[in-house]
Amino acid sequence: MAVITTSVHPNGLEYIEVTSELCYARILLQGAQIDSFIPKGQAPLLWVSSADDYQPGNGIRGGIPVCWPWFGQHPNPGWPQHGFARNRQWRHLSSEIQDEVVTLKFVLPLLEADRRFWPHNTRVELHCRFGQQLRVSLININLDNHPVTLTQALHSYFPIGDIHQLVARGFKGAHYIEFGNGPYAQTTDDVHFVQETDRVYNGLGDEQQLQTPHGVIVVKRAHSQSAVLWNPWIEKSQRLSRFNDDDYLQMVCLEAANVREDAVTLAPGERHELTTEISWQI
Repeated sequence: MAVITTSVHPNGLEYIEVTSELCYARILLQGAQIDSFIPKGQAPLLWVSSADDYQPGNGIRGGIPVCWPWFGQHPNPGWPQHGFARNRQWRHLSSEIQDEVVTLKFVLPLLEADRRFWPHNTRVELHCRFGQQLRVSLININLDNHPVTLTQALHSYFPIGDIHQLVARGFKGAHYIEFGNGPYAQTTDDVHFVQETDRVYNGLGDEQQLQTPHGVIVVKRAHSQSAVLWNPWIEKSQRLSRFNDDDYLQMVCLEAANVREDAVTLAPGERHELTTEISWQI
């Protein structure tokens, strides 16, 4: 029978654990960040650096950080990279169990201090569905009387065993920007990794695969025509905080996103739902 429990990390971060006949999962209230998802009888589907010490105020280096209400570096100097949602305390709204599938819902309370970054009347929720697959939906509702534009991503870190053996598939026909250059046409379906990779794809199909030495990870997206593919490689790994020098060998990020020309503009009263679903290919 599915069990939902709430606990506190030794460093003070509150989290919710899900244990069911289908999976094990854990989500931190800080950032509403899932840091573990393990389908029953299968390997973990999310990666977290062993160098991360789970300090309050820092987004965890791994799992699924929520990038909102902007992705990447904001044009205003000093504003937090990838927005402020990943470092804020979210509120647990509800839990539901149906046929061993657990759904948890969270909302981000906007603080007065956040008005500096986001002077809009909006509501953002995260809905997480834990079964044999993991489904995560980031929901935006514009409660204001004017249009609101945002970019966002579900910054998923995947365990891939060996970056030299990884093949990422499902990219043919899209275009990408890398290190501020492009757009480049993706003429092959496969992407191999031989150096730092930091690609923002647009015009992408709704499913990609990560072929690893341990199996194929399937990554699906909905209401997203863009995605980010990232591995820091050798030199950047040495500069990243809470990241081991050799962690680049074991991880890759493939992120459901709404960025660049895929940015979301919500009319007053409009709702948008960015969804990613991940699973091992059976």
